[in-house]
Amino acid sequence: MVIGVLDSAIFADMFGTPAMRGIFGDEAFLDRCVEVEAALARAQGRLGIIPAEAGEAITRAVSELANGRRTLDLTRLKKETETVGYPILPLVRQLAEWAGDYGRYIHWGATTQDIMDTAVVLQIRAGLRLIEDDLAAVRGYLAELALRYRDTPMAGRTHLQHALPVTFGYKVAVWLSALDRHADRLRELRPRVLLVQFGGAAGTLASLGAGRECLETRAALAGELELGDPPITWHVTRDGIAETVQVLALLLGSLGKIAFDVMLMSATEFGEAAEPFVAGRGSSSTMPQKRNPISCELILAAAKVLRQQAGLVLDALVTDFERATGPWHVEWVAVPEAFGYAAGALRQARFVLGGLIVDSDRMAQNLGMTHGLIVAEAVMMGLAPHTGRNEAHDLVYDACRRAIETDRPLLEVLRETPAVAGPLGAEKLEALTDPANYLGAAPAMVDRMLAGR
Repeated sequence: MVIGVLDSAIFADMFGTPAMRGIFGDEAFLDRCVEVEAALARAQGRLGIIPAEAGEAITRAVSELANGRRTLDLTRLKKETETVGYPILPLVRQLAEWAGDYGRYIHWGATTQDIMDTAVVLQIRAGLRLIEDDLAAVRGYLAELALRYRDTPMAGRTHLQHALPVTFGYKVAVWLSALDRHADRLRELRPRVLLVQFGGAAGTLASLGAGRECLETRAALAGELELGDPPITWHVTRDGIAETVQVLALLLGSLGKIAFDVMLMSATEFGEAAEPFVAGRGSSSTMPQKRNPISCELILAAAKVLRQQAGLVLDALVTDFERATGPWHVEWVAVPEAFGYAAGALRQARFVLGGLIVDSDRMAQNLGMTHGLIVAEAVMMGLAPHTGRNEAHDLVYDACRRAIETDRPLLEVLRETPAVAGPLGAEKLEALTDPANYLGAAPAMVDRMLAGR
C-alpha cells in the first residue's frame, strides 16, 4: 500500500517523474550507499590504510550487485533496519559476507551518517542535473515566447484591474528573469553542497589515528566520487542541504506565479492564453464545455507542498552537539519529496509553455474594453508640462469619471474638456489615448533579457 502522490499508481506521474523516482527511490539510495562504501575501500586500499587486496575484493563484490549477479536481501535489510534504526549496519553486514575474509575492512573508520550523507549528496547531484535540464528547456520556451510577442500589447493589471498597457512578451520576460536567477542559484550552490562527508563517530576521524591517513582518506574518497573535499566535517551543519531545498522551493514559487498568471488569463472573462489542447484533458465530469488548466493547477499545488519541505529542512539545521538526536531524520522525508515535486512541476511547465496558446486578438479586445481609460496616465503626463502634474491629474481624473458614468470613450470626453484639449490639440490627444503608444521600455527590456541567448 502506498501513501502519498509521488509513489501513487494513479498520481505519481502527475506530481513527479519516473526519472526523479529512479534517483531517489529505495533501490537508488542503497546503490549510492554501496557506491560510497566501495569508493572508501578503494581509496583506503590505495593509501595502504587497509590491504590493497581488500579494496579490490570489496569493489568486486559491489560490482556483482551492480551487474545483477548478486541482490540484497531486502526483507532482511528492512527487519534489521527497524531494529538498528538505520540501514547502513545491515547493509554492511551483507556486503561483508560477499567480500569473504576481506569483508572485515568494509566501512573502515566510517560511521553511518558518513555513508548516508554522502549517498544523499550523490542523489542530489543526479537530481540537480535533471532539474537543470528541465529548467533550461522551460527557459528556452519562455525566451521564444518573449521574442514572438515582444510588441504584442495587452492590459497590464494591478490588483486584478487594468493598470497600464504592457506587452505579452514583456510579461513573459519578467517570468524568465526569475528562472534565470534560479539557474544561477542552482549552479552556485553546487560547490557548497556537493561535498563528501567522512568524519567517523564525532567528526574527528579519530578511528584512523592522528596522522595523515585521516584527511588523505577523505580527500581520496572525494576524488573517487568526484565530490568536493570540505575543510571540516559538516554532518551537524546542514546548511548545504537546506540551501538546496530552499532553491527548489524558490524555483517552484516562480513556476507557481507563472501557472497562476496563465490560469487567470485562461478564465472565460479573459481568454488571453490557454494550456495546449489535448483531447479530453481538463474535462469536467458534468460540464462538456470545460477545459480546466490541469497542469497549472498541479504546478501551483506542488509549489505549496514543496514550501512545507523547505520549512522542514530549516528545522533540521538546529542540531545538538556532534550528532543530532532527530532533526536529521526529517531530511529523509523532505529531500526526496522536494526533488520529486520540483521535477513534476517542471515537467508540467514544459508542457504548458512548450505549447502555450496565446490569443493576441483577445488581448487587444481586452485592452480596449475600457475605451481608453487604461492610458489615463499617458494623458496626465502629456498634459502635466502645460498645467502642472497635480492639476493634470485632477483634470484627467474628472474626465475618467465622466467617461465611466456616461459609458463613453475617454478620448471623446477629453475632446469636450477645453482645459485638456486646448493645450494638447486633437492629434496629440489621439496619440496619447492609443495604448500601443504607451508601452514605455517594455520592448527594450525584453531585448535586454534575450541578449546573448
